[in-house]
Amino acid sequence: MPKASAAELAKSKAKLPKRLLALCFFFAIASISGIVAKQGVLFCVLTLMMVVAILGRQRTAMYMLQGYTVIQLGLVSMLPVILYDPDNLVVGNPSIFRLGELEAKVPDYVIFAILILLSMLQVWIAFTPKVKAYFNSKINMNIMS
Repeated sequence: MPKASAAELAKSKAKLPKRLLALCFFFAIASISGIVAKQGVLFCVLTLMMVVAILGRQRTAMYMLQGYTVIQLGLVSMLPVILYDPDNLVVGNPSIFRLGELEAKVPDYVIFAILILLSMLQVWIAFTPKVKAYFNSKINMNIMS
């Protein structure tokens, strides 16, 4: 029986990074709230499946996570351009932001900045070396193995 090197042993026993656990928790809560609100149910179910695959240490889940976060960052960054409608745009009027009992009037650029920062945080987490080390390199793209 061949002995495993220290690097292989450390890689195979990598624990779930706390930042990845927090990101999975965020995805799970967002997906469950989307399912409850009946908004984008198929997308929410697929996101929950990705979370399960991440917790299962599937290598494909890492690729899905990285692609998901990069696409999300691109879409959120393009949001001000996509939503810009000169006929419907009233400069200077803030949007009303409601979160439970909290109601605030927040300018659109603040909301866009928060969304972009959250997306950048997700990209940073997805491409961290600790997160990459967590996923099992022996599990390939074949789901039948």
